[in-house]
Amino acid sequence: MVEIKSEIVSRQTIKPSTPTPSDLKTFKLSLLDQLSPAVHGNMTFFYPSNNTIDSIADDFSEKSQLLQESISKTLSFFYPLGGRLQDAATIDCNDEGAFFVEAKVNIQLSEFLNQPEFNLMDHFLPSTDTKTMELSNGALFIVQLTSFACGGVAMSLSLTHKLADVSALLTLLQSWTAVCRGLSDPVTPDLIGENFLAPRDELSAMSASLNIAAEKFVLRRFVFSASKIAELKAKVDQEFQNEMQSHPSRVEVVLALLWKCAAACKKQKTGSFGPTVLFQAVNLRKRMSPPLPETAIGNFIWPFMVLAHEEKDLELPELVIQMRKSFNEFNNTKANMFRGEGAPLAIMGALKERGEFFRNNREMTVYKCSSWCKFPLYDTDFGWGKPLWHVSINKMVSNTIALADTRSRDGIEALLTLDEEEMALFEQNEELLKYATSNPSIYA
Repeated sequence: MVEIKSEIVSRQTIKPSTPTPSDLKTFKLSLLDQLSPAVHGNMTFFYPSNNTIDSIADDFSEKSQLLQESISKTLSFFYPLGGRLQDAATIDCNDEGAFFVEAKVNIQLSEFLNQPEFNLMDHFLPSTDTKTMELSNGALFIVQLTSFACGGVAMSLSLTHKLADVSALLTLLQSWTAVCRGLSDPVTPDLIGENFLAPRDELSAMSASLNIAAEKFVLRRFVFSASKIAELKAKVDQEFQNEMQSHPSRVEVVLALLWKCAAACKKQKTGSFGPTVLFQAVNLRKRMSPPLPETAIGNFIWPFMVLAHEEKDLELPELVIQMRKSFNEFNNTKANMFRGEGAPLAIMGALKERGEFFRNNREMTVYKCSSWCKFPLYDTDFGWGKPLWHVSINKMVSNTIALADTRSRDGIEALLTLDEEEMALFEQNEELLKYATSNPSIYA
């Protein structure tokens, strides 16, 4: 096991380079943002050293300076991120700024990436450090740059979920990296907020709370290579084609296998099969009519659900077919409920329906999935090359599955959270291990 000693070198506030005009001082969030939890999501990028050993300190200082200056300029486009949350539906764009942390660790980058240990990720995340969070004074955008002994760096971004899903995070990264590299026309955000869907006064005190489970759960990483995904697809393709007249996607086959194996481990633990449901988040931007631009900043995601009442529903071909049917039904019937005058009532109705579903199905095991596949996160280049690895850590909720592309873009990396006993069984599951490798080296 790798042992890390870390040290915070500095902490500071970064103000926007241009003050926010007085007519933009209050930013009203959309109804979907209002319903999002006021928590910070995180994403960490690891970059190899590109310098000789003598200049590590100077190199780190230069990177840090570049990041700080570019954050200041980027905040002028993304001005709500330099403000503070006033209530569940309002940001006070007071230019109090982002927060920036410099840190260092005493190990080589390769020691960590050879077999990443998730319990060591706290060394790189600003949001897990109590003093940083206190001093950041409610900052919505927090960055930590950490130097490794070899000159490699980790850049962690901690961003409020009130205003950003992964698509919004990508727009922020594309703009920020362009500014950092000195490009003249960075991507600019579409800050539509309440113009998309106004928040509701009767919900002003409400913000989705996360049910933070009391039981202990663990996070593990599994990687599916392109060849193993092809084998999985071949296993279901014929039946899928017959039923759907198309081919299954790589996300569908990987997710179906993970869900099936997780449910099998739950059965192993309890002694009997129980019904299970999977919620999968969908990016609404291009699925609404008319579509929203991909650069729309906010939470434009909504989950659709897939049910498995009996064990036979979890056979791979049936499961993948059911996932596609549920997805198609969502696109055809639900994706447009977010548009037009009837939208607020439709959304409140959908939330009520989901609440009733949970109340009536207390015995049902719920899994939640988000997929970042096809998001070009490996293109995040601040001027010192592309990352070796990026990862987002969920420390709050169990029974989650997060999928992302591997660096080669043709494989899939899955991060799962399960309770300890189920994860111990999951890691030994023969069907899973036919297709997935448990936590291989990032260099593999």
